[in-house]
Amino acid sequence: MTTMAEMLKWVISRLTFWDLSIALLGLFISSCLYERLAKKGPMMWPVLGILPTIVFNRNDLHNWCTRALIKAGGTFHYRGVWMGGAYGIMTVDPSNVEYMLKTNLNNLPKGSHYRERFLDLLGDGIFNSDDESWKQQRQLAKVEMHSSRFVQHSFRAMQDIVHRKLLVLLEKLAVSGQCFDLQEVLLRLTFDNICSAALGVDPGCLALGLPDVPFAKAFEEATELSLLRFLMPPFVWKPFKFYGLGTERRLKEAVKIVHDFADKTVRDRRNTLVKLGNLNGQSDPLSMLMESEVNEQGQIKHFPGNFLRDFCVSFILAGRDTTSVALAWFFWLIQRNPDVESKILAEIHEMLGGHTRCNNDTRAFTEEGLKKMVYLQAALSESLRLYPSVPIEMKQVQEDDVFPNGTRVTKGAQVFHNIFSMGRVESIWGNDCLEFKPERWIEDGKFVSANQFKYPVFNAGPRLCLGKNFAYTPMKLVAASLLLSYSVRVIEGHSVVPKLTTTLYMKNGLMVTLKPRLVTNA
Repeated sequence: MTTMAEMLKWVISRLTFWDLSIALLGLFISSCLYERLAKKGPMMWPVLGILPTIVFNRNDLHNWCTRALIKAGGTFHYRGVWMGGAYGIMTVDPSNVEYMLKTNLNNLPKGSHYRERFLDLLGDGIFNSDDESWKQQRQLAKVEMHSSRFVQHSFRAMQDIVHRKLLVLLEKLAVSGQCFDLQEVLLRLTFDNICSAALGVDPGCLALGLPDVPFAKAFEEATELSLLRFLMPPFVWKPFKFYGLGTERRLKEAVKIVHDFADKTVRDRRNTLVKLGNLNGQSDPLSMLMESEVNEQGQIKHFPGNFLRDFCVSFILAGRDTTSVALAWFFWLIQRNPDVESKILAEIHEMLGGHTRCNNDTRAFTEEGLKKMVYLQAALSESLRLYPSVPIEMKQVQEDDVFPNGTRVTKGAQVFHNIFSMGRVESIWGNDCLEFKPERWIEDGKFVSANQFKYPVFNAGPRLCLGKNFAYTPMKLVAASLLLSYSVRVIEGHSVVPKLTTTLYMKNGLMVTLKPRLVTNA
């Protein structure tokens, strides 16, 4: 009797090369379809995992993720390149987000996967740390940022930069009638502001003529190149780093420029501290931190390692990109929604009361006055809902876990919560979720905050952004100052799409012209 093995051998011997190719192709297609249908998510390719799908959709990745998440019911599994080590889930379910950011935070830290990729740039700074290190840094930052000394200093710094730099530059651009990249101008503005407010130095990015500033350019390149490590398996980027090749060589050069700037800032401030014995004349957090190094006997006990350098880099990361990008999307959205712009202008004039408006004068905008601008805050919040400055956040599972919606994750999995997509899900924001509608934030004439776990734009839970309460004031000041003097018009035909980075930049910038408004009494 013929054995099964003999029969199989006989069948194989009569198969041609093309027969085998067709059979393997059928197996390949079947496995792909099984992955997609069984797990209700994007196709997972053999060996390459989700990578080909990402490549195919790279020009519209954020919207593709949104469609895939909605189709999958809010959560899907993924895996990366074979041997690359990447696997996990992506979710927009608010109950899952609350579980990650609050309920079971200890099992879902940033993790080694994130830390390793940003270690060269961020070191052990607050955005790249977990556990006790993170708690200690957060407490230090909280004390400094919530002091009345810093609150007053930061507002004066922003008011000075808007009055002395931004409006002077915009007036020149408006008079010339030339087209310019508003996103670039806003990036320069917030870069100068965060360096001045947090570190006590002025890099001069917003000077007339918009000069090249090596540090600013290097900082942007370092963040983008660090992100690339998430798209490449370790067996690719680690050898590149070891041998100093390609993007890793450029990253090393950019990081050196960033760290040299931070080290010099710390060194110069410490020299002043040693010479004078105190830094009472400066109210930036770096100076206040360094003053805390001095004990009652006047001896200086330095923070360990590169603590202050990492502090500087983290503060710049927190304050530069997020505010400028939020404002860029805000100006684009109100240009597309003139009714919203009209309501904001009416609120500005109401807030100014009987003051006479003069071009290039921001002194009428006080902290208290800006806090009363409910509709402007609603418009900024709505802009952030649709275009969050940080579109995606990641955590890493420490031990096997089960999420509230029943999704199982295993130790080592990377869990992404997609903030960009959350703003576009009907089950979270209603059937008008794609509309730019500031009114959704106002009840009985008052601004009403959303649940932080359905609106994690400023993170949520114990990691809620320390600067959340401060973020609106500078954004309101810039928006009100610019809109009061100018009508912003985006160049016809200009393509505005998100860029694939850690921060939601506009890929092609925001090319605009300015039209001066008539000077009137409020």
